[in-house]
This record gives sequence, C-alpha cells and structure tokens, in this order.
Amino acid sequence: MSETQVPVSWGKKPGIQQMTMRATVVGLVIGSLVLISNFQFGLQTGWVSMMSLPSALLACWFFKQVWPLIRPHDVPFTDVETVYVQSMAVAVGTGPLAFGFVGVIPAIEKFLTKEESGNSRNQGELFSIGQLLMWSTGLAFFGIFIAVPLRKQVIVREKLPFPSGSATATLIAVLNGSEILQEVSRSDVLQMRNRRLSESSPADREISSLSRGGSPDDRYSSLEMDDTVEGQQDVATYDENIGILFRTFVVSSLYTIGSYFLPVLRSIPLFGTYLSKNYLWEFQPSPAYIGQGIIMGLPTVSYMLFGCMLGWGILAPLARRAGWVPPDAGVDDWEKGVHGWILWSSLSIMVVDSVVGFIVVTMRSIVRFWLTDDKARLLTNVWDDSYESMLLEEERVINKRRYTTSSSSNRPNTVKLVYDDVDHEVAEEHLVTYTTVLSGIIVSSLLCIILVIYLFGLEIIPIYAMVTALLIALFLSVLGIRALGETDLNPVSGIGKISQLIFALIVPRSRKGAVLLNLVAGGVAESGAQQAGDLMQDLKTGHLLGASPRAQFVAQIVGAIWSIVLSSVMYICYNKVYHIPDKQFRIPTAIVWIDCARLVTGQGLPEKALECSIILGCAFALLSLVRNCYRDRNRKWLVYVPSGVAVGVGIYNTPSFTIARFIGGVVASLWMNSQHFNLGAKTKMIVFSSGLVLGEGICSIFNMLFTDLNIPHL
Repeated sequence: MSETQVPVSWGKKPGIQQMTMRATVVGLVIGSLVLISNFQFGLQTGWVSMMSLPSALLACWFFKQVWPLIRPHDVPFTDVETVYVQSMAVAVGTGPLAFGFVGVIPAIEKFLTKEESGNSRNQGELFSIGQLLMWSTGLAFFGIFIAVPLRKQVIVREKLPFPSGSATATLIAVLNGSEILQEVSRSDVLQMRNRRLSESSPADREISSLSRGGSPDDRYSSLEMDDTVEGQQDVATYDENIGILFRTFVVSSLYTIGSYFLPVLRSIPLFGTYLSKNYLWEFQPSPAYIGQGIIMGLPTVSYMLFGCMLGWGILAPLARRAGWVPPDAGVDDWEKGVHGWILWSSLSIMVVDSVVGFIVVTMRSIVRFWLTDDKARLLTNVWDDSYESMLLEEERVINKRRYTTSSSSNRPNTVKLVYDDVDHEVAEEHLVTYTTVLSGIIVSSLLCIILVIYLFGLEIIPIYAMVTALLIALFLSVLGIRALGETDLNPVSGIGKISQLIFALIVPRSRKGAVLLNLVAGGVAESGAQQAGDLMQDLKTGHLLGASPRAQFVAQIVGAIWSIVLSSVMYICYNKVYHIPDKQFRIPTAIVWIDCARLVTGQGLPEKALECSIILGCAFALLSLVRNCYRDRNRKWLVYVPSGVAVGVGIYNTPSFTIARFIGGVVASLWMNSQHFNLGAKTKMIVFSSGLVLGEGICSIFNMLFTDLNIPHL
C-alpha cells in the first residue's frame, strides 16, 4: 500500500473513484495478454483460464512500479480500482471460450458438411472478419445482463463461497493492506471465543469474565479485529509474488521460443517409437501444461490420467486389434482412426456426467431455495439476545487487550468479520438499476437473435429456435453460477452438451440444417453460462472488498466490447498462419462439438462404438450420481470416485497433454503438503503456475510470427 494512502472502511469503498482511465487502459492491456494465452491453449487443448489472480497481481505491479514513474504525483491506486482492472481483464481474456472460437466456430468451419449446414455453407469455408464480429457481438452481452440480477441472491443472501473469487479478494487485500469482508456464522463466534480464551493469558480471561452483559443493541453489529485472520499472516508478500511470476514467465517464454527452433521438444517419444507412432504416447515438457496441472490440482489430473490410460491404453489398441477401425487409417484421423473412435466413448462419459450432475444440482437448488434457507434463517433468529451480545462484547475486549499489548499491533486493519445471516449490501446508488438490467436483457437478446439469423439465414435458424436457445441459456446459466459458487467449477462444456441434447428433442432431426442449428444453440447456451459465471465470480471479489457492482458491470461491458474485436482478429491470424487442425492445434473441443451434434441428430456411429459408449455411459452415470449426491458430505472416499468430465477430457486429448498436467498436479500436492496447506503457500503456487501459463501463451505470438515469415527450424 502506498504510504500516502489512507485505509478506507468497507462501507465507504464503493464511493471511491474506480472507473478511471488508467485502470481501463491497464485492464484492457492485461486482458489482451490473457486472451492471447487462452487462444493458444484453447485451440491446442480446449483449456481456457480466467486468470483473475495473476491479473490482479499484474495490476498491482503496474500501479506500484510503473505508474509512479509516469505520474509521480498522481493519486495512489486503491484495492477497488484493482478489482475494476481484474474484472475487465477477465472479460477480455475469456473471449475465445465465450464466443466459441475454440469450439463452435472451428467446428462449423472445419468439419460441418454442406448437407449438415442445410446447403448454406461449404465444408472448409472460413468466416470473414465481419461475420466473426457479428457472431461475437450477438453472444457478448446476454450473459452479463443475466448475472446482475442474480448477484443479490447468490452473493449477498446465500453467500456462496466462489473460492477463486474469494482467493483473489484476499490477495488484493493483502497487497493493498486494505479491509476485506469476512462472513462468519454465529456458531463460529463461539468457537473463536473458546479458542481465544484457551490461548489467552489469565489476565485476559479475567478481563473477559468482567465484560459479560453487553448491550442487546450489538446483536447485528460487526465483529472488528485489529489483527488479520488466522493464516493471512503467512500470505506471500507482494515482492515475492511478483518475483515468482516474472521468473516463471521467463522460463516458460524461453521454452516456447526454443520449441519453435527445436520441434523435438514438443513431442519426446518417452515410451518408445512404437507407442509414439501408433498411439501418440509422447511427452511434451511444456511449462504451461505443468502450470495448468498445478492449477487443476492432483485429483482432477488423476482422473484425466485415468481417462488417458482408458482411452489410449485400452480402448484404442482394442479397436485396432479387433478391426473396428480401418487398418490404413492414421491414428490421429478424427473420422476413421482410433482417435475418432475413442472420442465417442469420451463424449458418452461427459454427456451422462453432465446430465446426472444437472439433475442433482437442479433438485438440490430447488430444495435449498424453497425450504432449507428459510428454515435455517428462522432458527438462527431465535438466538438469545443477551447471550449473543455477551459473546460479541467478550470477543472485543479480548482482542483489544491482546493486540494492543502484542508485537502484532502495528498490522493493518484488514479484516471485517460480520455475521453471515445478515445481508451486507452497498448503497443503492452503487448498484445496477433494474431498468438497466431489463432493458439490457431485451436489447442483448434481440441483438443475438437478429445477428445470428442474419449470419446463417432465417431458413436455417428460425426465430423460435433462437428464442428457445436464449431461454435455455438463461436457465442453464443459473445452474452454472450455482455450481461455480459451490464447487469453483463452471461446467460450461457440460452445459453446452445439455443444451444440444435439449435442442435435439425440440428440433426435428429431419429439419434442414439440424446439425448447424444444434451447434449454434449450444454455443449460445455455453456463452451465456460462461459469461454469467465469470462476472459473478468477479462480483464476489468486489463484494468482499467493498467495490462498486456498477463499476464492475461497466468493466465487464467495456472488456466484452474490446474482446469482440481482439478475439475475431486473433482467430483470423491463427487461421492464416497455421493449417488448423494440425498436430500442434488439434482443436479437440471443436471435434467434440460436431460429434455431439451429429450424435443427437441421428448420425450412425463407427463399428462397436455404440456398444462401448453405452457400457461406459452407464458406469459413469452411476459414478456421477454417487459423486454429486455425496459432494457436500465430506466423505474421504469420494476423492476416489472419478469425475466423468475429467475422464472424458483425458480420453479425447492426446497423452502428451495429460502427462504434463499430471506432473503439475503431483507438484501441487507435494507443495501444499510440505507447506501444511497454508494460504500463503497456495497463493505462491497459483502465481507460480500462472507465470508458466502466461509465458508460453503470450510468447506463442512470436512463434506465429516465425511461422508466417517461414523462419527455418534447426
């Protein structure tokens, strides 16, 4: 925190100026870097990251190190200004996924036949820059306006955790020495009191015994503490985090540029030439892939490794030896080879996992919304006023006595503890008005309908289909937001598949252009869910720090507008420089999209692929039911029940993709175990992995330039 900056309380922060020109420019620049990185890995593997935490860290670095050199006498930056920057950066950086440039668009361009498009497009026909801009504009704003009215319910009232959003808020608060809101239950107050008393001196306990009988008026007051929350003192400092980020960025950048001149670094036949040639068992020592594995965590990458062994170690050799694929088909042939054959098993596993999870989450949300929440609040309000006030007053006295006499008394007041059964909301003038929300939903819906129909034709995309797609997107976005808030996972890929299944039931299979219509409908639903989830996670960060929701809303809108242009330009550049799909950019997500559309619209499967898909689908439907039903019960054995989506990703991606990520997951597990799972170690780990991802992703633009200039390999 700047020495001239005066700490501001949580309730006054929304009034601080946040929508500044400097914050807007920095947000767009950081978001552009994230977008370039996401394009690289999205086309390679289908993996896209929000990068909220490194975006916030880069914003702090710029305002601390660079801005004072440009404007030495300018007003110091604030934590809420950092929230505005990272909200805009996320809106820009996630454009490749939100607009379907790593899935739907390449599926339509590269694999959709003329008959499947209703004779409206030729296979291999590329979209022009104007068409891409129209498509992106149609999808860019609907999800943003969906998220705004849901904020009060899921963040202010239900207080869903949104782990990544909360972690980003904690980092910003620590780097700025500012106040952060932490909501605790009333039972936690009692536990804190007992823990404090057990750790305090006899004098503290004596003071505590004299402090009973506080005023009942304190019932809903906040619990102020002059120390940071337990664990925050171990959070990595700003200098450490910046140093880690830049060092890992440099290492990853050197590998990226070196891999262009030495292509062997991209595919090392670690398991022998036979397995490499016939089943693509290779190792790619990509720092970014390892970094992604660190972010994903050991359980997820373990499920992916299981899927990799199932698909490429069992199913692929079985299909080849049994003659279910033509012997002359290449291993990476998406249509006739083993890669195309095992893809159907992957698709079956992911679809049933998404459908079962969808049903369980829907039923659970209905029960919680209509029954559990109201009853819990009713029981909470029955607490005895005098006893509760006693606990609050006792806690204040202990804290005051303890910390005014300890060596930690100079720490900044960074935490504001409040009861989680009280709605803590900013003033109304800092909220987005319902008039804006309603008009925005209407205008963005009309914009989506008009532009998409203009792009593909009314004969192929009827008005009723687009209206239905938006309604489905609205419903699935709500479920996606709740899943993200509870599990830190936005199931956008599963949501896209579910929408494809729903549309297959609505639209007749015999309809002209049914496959194209199915792809477009799925793309609309995925876009809405992804954008709504991203904004809600950012709103959680802003809520904990006291940022203005209206400022974050503006950041998302501005970021989306810039992302429309930059995403379209970047996609055109990749298409001009590379012959996509190729060995480097396999666009596996596009294959999944087109095959799912063909499956639900009645196309036949390769030999024995249906039987294998049914068997694996039934098995993982049962596993998904167990996993989703017991998710909130903290069962230790649940970690051994694989996630169908992760297993499916392990099947349809090549082994080199999965092995490097598994190594990253192992590194993350060893790291956290050695550091006893403290918050500082987790922050360092995320920064470390983010530097690896950003380094390779951003420097990929140099490899693109080398390829365009035909610079020879060594």
